[in-house]
Amino acid sequence: MSAALSSSSPDAVPTPTPPVTPARSRFDVRLAIAIVIGNLLWIAPFIAGISVLVPARLEVIAPDQKVAVIATLATTGSVVALVANIVFGALSDRTRSRLGRRAPWMILGSLACAVCFWAISAVGSVVALVLLWCTFQFFLNAIVAPLIAIIPDRVPEARRGTFSAIYGVGSTLGGGLAGIVASRFVSDPRAGLVVFGIAIALAGPLVALIAPDRSNRDDPRSPFTRATILHQFSFPRHGARDFYLALTGKLFFVLALYTVTGYQLYILTDHYGLGMAAAGGIIATVAAIQTIGSLVSGSLAGPLSDRLGRRKAPVVGAALLLALALAVLFLWHDSNAMIVFAVLGLGLAFGVFNSVDQALNYSVLPDPDVAAKDLGILNMANTGGQILGPLVMALAISSLGGYGAGFAISAVIALLSAGTIAMIRGAR
Repeated sequence: MSAALSSSSPDAVPTPTPPVTPARSRFDVRLAIAIVIGNLLWIAPFIAGISVLVPARLEVIAPDQKVAVIATLATTGSVVALVANIVFGALSDRTRSRLGRRAPWMILGSLACAVCFWAISAVGSVVALVLLWCTFQFFLNAIVAPLIAIIPDRVPEARRGTFSAIYGVGSTLGGGLAGIVASRFVSDPRAGLVVFGIAIALAGPLVALIAPDRSNRDDPRSPFTRATILHQFSFPRHGARDFYLALTGKLFFVLALYTVTGYQLYILTDHYGLGMAAAGGIIATVAAIQTIGSLVSGSLAGPLSDRLGRRKAPVVGAALLLALALAVLFLWHDSNAMIVFAVLGLGLAFGVFNSVDQALNYSVLPDPDVAAKDLGILNMANTGGQILGPLVMALAISSLGGYGAGFAISAVIALLSAGTIAMIRGAR
C-alpha cells in the first residue's frame, strides 16, 4: 500500500496491488519485439507529421501563416500531451479487462490517431488542422503512457536496463524511418498522412497480438472515491524524494540538449559562418552520427547496467558527457565542433541516457499500483525540456551575447542534471 494512503488516514482506501507477472527465467523475446514495434509505429508517424507532413500540408492550405501555425502546433500540442500522459496513465492503472491493463488503451489510441491523420489529410482550414493535431496528441498518449508501463509491469528488475534499451531502439529506428519515408511525400502530404495513419493504427493491436498480457478482470480494484482520485490522478505526495530528483534531472538533461538540436542550422550558418549547402551537409552527418551512435551506445548501456546492477552512475556519466560536449561548442569556434558534439552529446550521452534513465525511473516509482500515471508525470520532463531548451537559447541570442552564451548556460544546466541525479538515494 502506498504511504499516501496509510491506514491511519481517515479517508484512506485500500489500494490492492494487481498480481505482478513473475520474473521469467528466460528472456521474453516476444515482449521485446512488441515493444520495439509498438514504439516505432507511434513515434515514426508523430515525427513525420510534425516535421514534414503537417508543414507540407500547411504550405498548401495556409502558406502565409505556416510559421506561426507550426509554433502554435508545437506549443498547444505539448500542453495537451502533458495532461493526456497523466490521464491515460492513471486510467490504464485502474483498467481491468480480458486484455489486461494496458492493451485496451493502446488499441483505442492507435485507432483514434489514425482517424486524426486521415482527417488532417482532408481538411482545408487552419483552425480544423490545429484542433485535429491537438486531438491526435491527446490520443497519442493513450499509446505512449501504457506502453512505457508495460516494462515495470512485466519485466523483472534485473532486466529492466535491457528492456529500456530495447524501447530506445524502437525510438531511434522510428525517428530515422520517419525522415526517410516522410521525405517521399513532401509533394503529396495527404498520401503520406494516410500511409502513416495506417502505420499508427497497427501500433496497439500489434503489441497486444505479439505479446498478449494476462486477463486481469478478476483483480481487485479500489473504489472510485475522493481519496482514490487524489491518489491515482495526482502528483506523488509521500516517499517521492527520489522521484522528483529523477524528474528534475531528466528535465535539465533534455533542456540542455534541446538548446542545440533545435538551432543546428542557425548555429552553423550564423555562428560558424557556413553557407547553406555546407550547413546541410554537416546536419546530415550529425543526424547519421546521432542515429548510429545512440543506437549502439544505448544498446550496450542498458544490458551493461543490468549486469552491473547500476542505474544512477551511467545516467550521471551521460549528463557529464553532455556538459563536456556543450563545452566543446563553447570553446572551439569551428564548425567541426558540431561533429564532436554529435559524437559525444548526441551519439554517446543521449544514447546512454535514453536507455538507462528509463530503467532508473522504474527504480524511483513511489507506488507500483499507479506506475503508468507516475511515468506519465516523469515524461513531462521530456516535453518540458523540449519546450524550454529553444527558449533558453533564444534568450541567450537576444540578450546575453549570442550562441556562445547559450552553450555555456547549457553546459551548466547539464552539470545540474548530473548533480541532481547523483542525489538519488534509492538507486545505485
